Amino acid sequence: MEREDLPPLREAWSTCSLPAALEIMGERWSFLILRGAFNGVHHFEEFQAELGIARNILSDRLGKLVDHGVLARTPLPQDRRKVEYRLTEKGEALLPAMIALRQWGARWATTIPVSPVLVDARDRREIADVAVQSHDGRVLGRKELAWVLREGVEEQP
Repeated sequence: MEREDLPPLREAWSTCSLPAALEIMGERWSFLILRGAFNGVHHFEEFQAELGIARNILSDRLGKLVDHGVLARTPLPQDRRKVEYRLTEKGEALLPAMIALRQWGARWATTIPVSPVLVDARDRREIADVAVQSHDGRVLGRKELAWVLREGVEEQP
């Protein structure tokens, strides 16, 4: 990636969104909870059984994801003491990042065959790798990208 006329990194990244995203999603358990939510897990006990996570850690991570608007916590109408956790629009928007991380992990972080695999529900064929695309759909590599300052955005102290 090229850096066209940018100030030093420390200054240029003061308005970068990556630190804020990592503050919300940077923990292993947050991604595993999200994986569960994408796959139909909605209740505290289900998350705990599925992940083998300690109750206090699960409670903390679910609370954080709810506080940040990634999950919605809703009491069940038939028993208000029980709640379910559902992905919000903000949570659903993490699907490409989740898939990209899983694909990266399958390629670089494990030596065992990955199963199950994600397929197109329509034809049951494995999905393509997540890629960075231009506004017109071209797949872009690192050398075809450049950082530029957005007009009208002030750097933060």
